[in-house]
Amino acid sequence: MQRITRKRLRTELRDLVELVLAPGLAAVLPWRWCFALFRRLATLPWLYRAGCAQALAQAQALGQVAPGQETAWLATRRLVTLVDHADHWLALTRSDAFMRRHLRLQGQWPAPDEAAVCLTFHWGAGMWALRHAGQAGLQAHALVAAMQGTPFAGRGVLRRYALARTASVGRALGHAPLVVSASLRPVVRALRQRQQVFAAVDVPADQVDASLIVTLCGRQARVPKGLLRLAVDMQVPVAVYLTGFDLATGRRELQIVRLGPHADVQSLADAVFAHLQSALARNGAFWHFWAEAPRFFVPELKRETHPPGG
Repeated sequence: MQRITRKRLRTELRDLVELVLAPGLAAVLPWRWCFALFRRLATLPWLYRAGCAQALAQAQALGQVAPGQETAWLATRRLVTLVDHADHWLALTRSDAFMRRHLRLQGQWPAPDEAAVCLTFHWGAGMWALRHAGQAGLQAHALVAAMQGTPFAGRGVLRRYALARTASVGRALGHAPLVVSASLRPVVRALRQRQQVFAAVDVPADQVDASLIVTLCGRQARVPKGLLRLAVDMQVPVAVYLTGFDLATGRRELQIVRLGPHADVQSLADAVFAHLQSALARNGAFWHFWAEAPRFFVPELKRETHPPGG
């Protein structure tokens, strides 16, 4: 019993450091100073150790990390994680003036009175994209999963952080998120009211009822089908957006590409995930879900070997 308690305490303390204390420095320091400090912290092997080790192993298994680049890849991975968590604290403490100074925009959102599905991936740091969409007047709802289950077992700090971050998403967009774990009906209602829905579409397919195959990193990957099918069935325009940042300065880079309606769900999926492939080619360490890669990629069948004449 004592050993379990100590393990729980270590987990909670690590979550406190990695989710609150380290990224929370962004709330009290000028961003230029804070980002310089983050770059130094990102060289420390103990920071986000377990997740980064798993991510590196999976990226290497898929041939996405060149030999000799492991240390640099991990430093970038830690920095991306730090900035992503820091954006929650920045969103609580910074005005839109901060966004105008530190975010560079490429592309344009759908019109505020136009129904649209806006898709992204667990890549980079996306909070300021949501803040920008809210400031642009979109009537947008983010799609979120229910805050329950195994990931939060014995992790009170993580659960509180996840709840607070979900609330930050709602404040950024100016509309409450939609919980869609059981049904897409709330999405249908929002689109019929000429509103927009925002979602990260690279969710492991084992969390949904229907999936389809796309190609990533030269391998087949299974991805959720439901929201893409809905966009095709309702003939709703689709936009893909990505929020990265400059590794030297921390300046955010928001890219928006509008795809328009598609007649076929497979062609839409291919078009959407081509943007993730392009992002991975630019800097694969920005993808947060490397550790979950076995839940995405279809296992390759082992080739049987036969003796000559067999």
